[in-house]
Amino acid sequence: MKVECYDQNGAEVYEMIVKHILQEVQVSRSIGDMRVYVDPREPLFIIVVKLENASPPILIEDMAELEYNKSGNEMFIKIIDENYLPDLLKKLWETEGRNKVHQPNRFEVIVDDPKTEIPGMIVLDPRDDLKEKIYDAIFRIIPEGFRVIDHRSEGNIIALTCTDEMMKDEWIKKTEEIVAEVKNE
Repeated sequence: MKVECYDQNGAEVYEMIVKHILQEVQVSRSIGDMRVYVDPREPLFIIVVKLENASPPILIEDMAELEYNKSGNEMFIKIIDENYLPDLLKKLWETEGRNKVHQPNRFEVIVDDPKTEIPGMIVLDPRDDLKEKIYDAIFRIIPEGFRVIDHRSEGNIIALTCTDEMMKDEWIKKTEEIVAEVKNE
């Protein structure tokens, strides 16, 4: 992590704040690199975060056995790993509708007239959870009042340029330079 500011004391204080927030949100180990550029004279705040690789997605086949009944047009899902059952139910309710998803017991879920492709369904993607936590941390780090934001997200890099004034092209260019540095390391 690197905090850049014309005021060395200010940079040190901001670095302490960033470290505290990252620990609070519990994402310190998930960040490969982070750059913060602060210039209150402009006013400008840039944050670029490079994420570490997260665990692979959990597919429905990782936690259940599937059996399709053609005559009844139902998908029977036998739960093998209950840890992901709440995530599976949430996903099925979103994709199929709550009224078509039945759970007669804790090890069985039945979907009436499935409209989506259930085999191969991603039940939980840890990358989504990680990004959500990273954004939570970023919005805690951004100075209060800096609500004009240019957001860029590409692959495992998230970059935000923030100000409380009109966004300037030179600030976007500065962000792009920092992103390029982070990519090349």
